[in-house]
Amino acid sequence: MASKGHQIICIDVDKVKVDQINHASSPIREVDLENLLLTCVNHQANLKAYTDYKRILNSNMTFICVDTLSRSDGGIDLSHVRDSAREIGRVLAKVRSYHLVVVKSTVVPGTTEGTIIPTLEKYSSKKVGRDFGVATNPEFLQEGKALHCFLNPVRIIIGEHDRRAGDILQEIYQDFSAPILRTDIKTAEMIKYAANAFLATRISFINEIGNMCKKLGIDIYEVAKGVGYDPRIGNKFLDAGIGFGGSCLPKDLEALIFRAGELNYTAELLQSVSKMNKEQPLRLVEIARKRLGSLENKVVAILGLAFKPNTDDIRQAPALSIIARLLAEGATVKVYDPKAMPSAKRLLPGHIKFCDSAPDTIAGSDCVLIATEWDEFKDENLYAGKLVIDGRRTLNPEKAKQLCQYEGVCW
Repeated sequence: MASKGHQIICIDVDKVKVDQINHASSPIREVDLENLLLTCVNHQANLKAYTDYKRILNSNMTFICVDTLSRSDGGIDLSHVRDSAREIGRVLAKVRSYHLVVVKSTVVPGTTEGTIIPTLEKYSSKKVGRDFGVATNPEFLQEGKALHCFLNPVRIIIGEHDRRAGDILQEIYQDFSAPILRTDIKTAEMIKYAANAFLATRISFINEIGNMCKKLGIDIYEVAKGVGYDPRIGNKFLDAGIGFGGSCLPKDLEALIFRAGELNYTAELLQSVSKMNKEQPLRLVEIARKRLGSLENKVVAILGLAFKPNTDDIRQAPALSIIARLLAEGATVKVYDPKAMPSAKRLLPGHIKFCDSAPDTIAGSDCVLIATEWDEFKDENLYAGKLVIDGRRTLNPEKAKQLCQYEGVCW
């Protein structure tokens, strides 16, 4: 938004992140983000970060972008959203002009109307639609290319409490060429969840077909290619492997299942999608056990910890469940990821061996499991003479089989 010429005030409770942003250093790894941050902070000087909510007094519009974590029962933890709404409400009490609050955080249908608006009204002593506006504007970013997705959206969804709120929010996106759908708040909230649930379903579907293809000696990638020619289906999210991870699809799927339960509805399809995805990564371990006879005292190399390439995010990454199962079966585990090692060292047990490169990880191992398709893992020569089980179709199967004992998770 700063790159579009708007004056941006960032607010966060984490002073370390605030200081990083003000020094044009991105707290997260995303392609081209740090370069753009440098331009906006230092050259255009239209982006500044603070820890003080009172800075809202100097703005016309506030986006709520805090995270919504998963609870143990699958529902979403709204504590950060409530905290933000409370603090925004307290500042709104002092705002004399109309101010628009936009919910960009991913929240289940009914949350904005049932939780956020009442909180804003309570702490501001003002009335939505009269004294301040509320809209929802779900994000559809893909980690690893989030900046590109934001600047080149395929659609912009505006859920409006009233027409005035929707008009103001739409004006912010006047320089974007994507189609804009204006709807009510609950519908906008559901669009986000329905989109992620559908993508998750495609992934689990192609993995199920892939598991069958493996038993039949069929190349699942040829099947997916043939299926993808159908314009009603397309070829996106049909890469068979060890399933989806990250901070969005698993969390949003579980939250939608939980929300269905609150409505006394059993989301059987979504439950199956979730179950399939939790089991799929462990097929790598099953294959390794069959090939080695036992995993007890075996040295297993894991290449890739991030849930996808071009990010350092290991939240809900398939590699985590793989490592846990390997350790439970008595294996010695070596790991390497080009970007995610700092995050992994904070999360994974200390007795795992953290390596400095792919060759270092592979050396001395009894088996290599590829969990993330980073470009530097795609050289088949790295694996000469090794047992390699590929969870992401990272290697060319025909080339790999000439150099090592190669097997794919579902091909």
